[in-house]
Amino acid sequence: MKKIYLHTLGCPKNIADSEILLYQIKKNGFSISNNPNNSDIVLINTCGFINDAKDESLEYIFEIVKLKQKGNIGKIIVFGCLSKRYSQILSKEIPEVDHFFGVNDLSKILKQIGVKKAPTDLYYHSLITPPHYAYVKISDGCNHKCSFCAIPSIKGKYKSKKISTIIKEISSLPDSVKEINLVAQDITYYGKDIYQKYSLFKLLKNISSISKDKWIRLLYAYPNNFPYEILDIILDNNFFCKYLDIPIQHVSHSVLKSMKRGGDRKSIEKLFNNIKKKIPNIALRTSIIVGYPTETKKDFYELIDFLKEQKIDRVGVFTYSHEENTGAYILKDSVSSKTKEKRKEIIMEIQREISNNLNSKKIGKIFNVLIDDKDENYYYGRTEYDAPEIDNLVLIKNEKNTSLKIGQFAKVLITDYSDYDLYGKIII
Repeated sequence: MKKIYLHTLGCPKNIADSEILLYQIKKNGFSISNNPNNSDIVLINTCGFINDAKDESLEYIFEIVKLKQKGNIGKIIVFGCLSKRYSQILSKEIPEVDHFFGVNDLSKILKQIGVKKAPTDLYYHSLITPPHYAYVKISDGCNHKCSFCAIPSIKGKYKSKKISTIIKEISSLPDSVKEINLVAQDITYYGKDIYQKYSLFKLLKNISSISKDKWIRLLYAYPNNFPYEILDIILDNNFFCKYLDIPIQHVSHSVLKSMKRGGDRKSIEKLFNNIKKKIPNIALRTSIIVGYPTETKKDFYELIDFLKEQKIDRVGVFTYSHEENTGAYILKDSVSSKTKEKRKEIIMEIQREISNNLNSKKIGKIFNVLIDDKDENYYYGRTEYDAPEIDNLVLIKNEKNTSLKIGQFAKVLITDYSDYDLYGKIII
């Protein structure tokens, strides 16, 4: 029996892909290894979106190559975004890797490891996340032409899964799963390609009929043409997390125009204000890019002013990464690395203060918390306003009279706070 080790890098969409591949590997009788050492085959699902992600993927590949050179493993198979984007270069530079595959090459990978039958049941997951939450990818690819982004050139045009397939995928998840995170490059575009109209509302309506005891979270909504009708579903169903991740990237009209995203500060403010008016207790998360080639000091100060005014709950900040085969690659990467990092630090400090202030207002409130982990000092959980791995935590002292299980929901009274975390005690 071949022993196979699978390592996944990158975003939740990669995690979902790896889980479906892993299910097929197990289904076909292979042994899954928890360590690359002494594995017959090591599979590496890579990320190739920006420089930091590419570096992380390459570093891991080289670590595995060293193990192969020592005779500790057999074959190395690399797939995913980095492999798709640079397969020819990588195959020349790293000949120790036996095979490079791109994205959506599950059948080819299975064939290479020795699976003779064509895969079926491609909606089943074998979880690599903790058993109480999962990522379900509702689509792949992207039809937007954002000038900084290489995803369309890597993954191609937007490809929605059928509603029936997504429902099967959710229904097939183990009972231990208490939180389902719906992910896509842009969830708001869902259905346009296969149903000829935007169909996220219809998808969520179908999901609402089968998911009464789990959190449902929506990740990565494009701000333009936002489908306001989905707010009614989020508002009317307690199991839909009052949370939206809407990456805006910037607010300066000139920067957004060069990014080929459209919109401006006024349109983004209108969107956020309308969402908060409809669902006052919603938590909004966004991502922004600093140091884009056309970003001036004036543009940057406008971004600062917007963040101070809006007081967004969660903000991820990235420095611009100059990527080949993107629209912005023809522009000179004119903002220095030092300036990019400085601007990132300024935004992060502003957001730290905003987060601290927002957390201070939660003292004395009771939240439903999903327990993620524990150690000898604390249990670590999250409210519905926090996505796994990226957002705030709730810390509960691990005392003799406190007995919680990972994957359990608990009512927690907030007693203290820090910049990014809350502290609380269980309400019996």
